[in-house]
Amino acid sequence: MPLPALAVSRSPAMKIRIGYELIYDCPQPTPMILTLSVHYTRVSDIIIPDHLIADPPVPFTAYRDSFGNWCSRIVAPAGQLRLSADALVKDSGQPDVVVSSARQTPVEELPDESLLFLLGSRYCETDLLSGTAWQLFSKAPTGWGRVQAICDYVHRHVTFGYEHARFTKTAWEAFQERTGVCRDYAHLAIAFCRCMNIPARYCTGYLGDIGIPPPYGPMDFAAWFEAYLDGHWYTFDARNNIPRIGRVLIARGRDAADVAISSTFGPTTLKSFKVRTDEVSEG
Repeated sequence: MPLPALAVSRSPAMKIRIGYELIYDCPQPTPMILTLSVHYTRVSDIIIPDHLIADPPVPFTAYRDSFGNWCSRIVAPAGQLRLSADALVKDSGQPDVVVSSARQTPVEELPDESLLFLLGSRYCETDLLSGTAWQLFSKAPTGWGRVQAICDYVHRHVTFGYEHARFTKTAWEAFQERTGVCRDYAHLAIAFCRCMNIPARYCTGYLGDIGIPPPYGPMDFAAWFEAYLDGHWYTFDARNNIPRIGRVLIARGRDAADVAISSTFGPTTLKSFKVRTDEVSEG
């Protein structure tokens, strides 16, 4: 069925202020890997870079992981550590692209690099969900229509609530419990797509309330996914299930395990977590 239009129309281009503040408490020096930088595909849109600032200052090194995400390595000192960034990016102001005619590519014709995203992963148990997926979606149109049918189902099936967040929750558990947060919607939709022979990859980044009427919920990093159709990766969002404006990608991977905002190698407590993403008014 056709997707509803955004509630508020926007101008063709805009600027978005993005950033975060994370405060950790570490009882001892603790190595960390941080995946917090804007994805390289948006580098040309950066007006003010999202430089990582640590308080107290700590040295860090950076590298690209196997998915091309920009990651930082630090050793957090014992005590409290504040990590923050404040950046400005350009955005087209256009909602997510909808190409309802996009066809499903047969598995034998898929490019090699997409095949990884057909397989089960830490949070997307295709083996447990395959039978259910074929029962639910085998009669849906192939291609875009099938991915949209999956998003429609997940959107209806799962009830959103931060009280349902659990970092160990998998797609199978979200399906059984019928509750979750945006990452759970993404994991379940990704798993269903893979079961139906459609490559799907997990995405995390900034997504504010641009173009959406109030009331607004608390700001957080967002999760969505991309499906490979007709030679292209397209954005889908089972949580919101309408084209949205102002996504700023941070990282892609098989699932949330590949794109954790922080991986810590020792005991730590995340004492405070704030994310911002706001349209900046001109003039």
